[in-house]
Amino acid sequence: MVSRATDAVTVAGFRVGWSLIRRMPERAAYALFDRIADLTVARGGAARMRANYATVRPELDEGELDALVRDGMRAYMRYYCEAFRLPVLTPGELAARVRVEGDAPVRDVLGEGGSVVCFLGHLGNWDLAGAWGAVHLGPVTTVAERLEPEEVFEEFLAFRTGLGMTIHPLTGGPAPFPLLRDAARERGLIPLLADRDLSRDGVEVDFCGEPARMAAGPAALALAGRRPLHPVSIRHERRGSGWGIVIIFHEPVAVPPSGTTREKVAAMTQACADALGATVRTHTADWHMLQAVFTKDLDPDRLARAGAS
Repeated sequence: MVSRATDAVTVAGFRVGWSLIRRMPERAAYALFDRIADLTVARGGAARMRANYATVRPELDEGELDALVRDGMRAYMRYYCEAFRLPVLTPGELAARVRVEGDAPVRDVLGEGGSVVCFLGHLGNWDLAGAWGAVHLGPVTTVAERLEPEEVFEEFLAFRTGLGMTIHPLTGGPAPFPLLRDAARERGLIPLLADRDLSRDGVEVDFCGEPARMAAGPAALALAGRRPLHPVSIRHERRGSGWGIVIIFHEPVAVPPSGTTREKVAAMTQACADALGATVRTHTADWHMLQAVFTKDLDPDRLARAGAS
């Protein structure tokens, strides 16, 4: 009974967000979510973010780390503030909120009717980037983690579909990899959040100087479909009194000339981790990682299962 009541409150909160926040003046909405972020930090809700930040930025003292965590939680809440407001933005307003670097090779592939696989981290606002891409680049197909309660996942699914993206659930439906392979045969972008392994098939990489597990899916898909793989980093930047994002398409990852498929996937995933790691170190507050990603923080039983798979 308590669980059902909690789920109902969560669903109601998201629905209020989508209906109310988009009607607020933008500055007031950002201020409200800054306040929510500060309260979350004050109540101890950023412990995992703090641990992750301490790992990638070991040179910071306690005060500097406190300030960075506050900025990081504000950036994370900004993501939700912007997500609630996204459905009412026009194509012109989307374009005004996005600055892009390194997109020429991607546009060339799309212009020839091909597809591009993108390795994303939990950086900046990936939903804003996806909506912009669907309008200004080409069809966007991706995978979403199934959220609890189910009603919240359905709300987010409808939200992202309404932005012009095709979304396949990670679990609870058809296996996503064959669907992504089908998408890779058509023109479009396939951006995949991959800086945290959600399966038993992840790859251990060096990320910001520490072992971490990341998803093998983007590299495996690029190899299987012979498609270019671009690491993509996203960060917020000030736009007058508001905010926008910068989308950086890094250079496509080279396919190793030799080795097994698993070895090639590992090498390509490491190259993506290197590209994203540089952004995480210089724009740490834009990395919204509130779960364990580094090997030292993961459940030993999970690691044992992964090693045996």
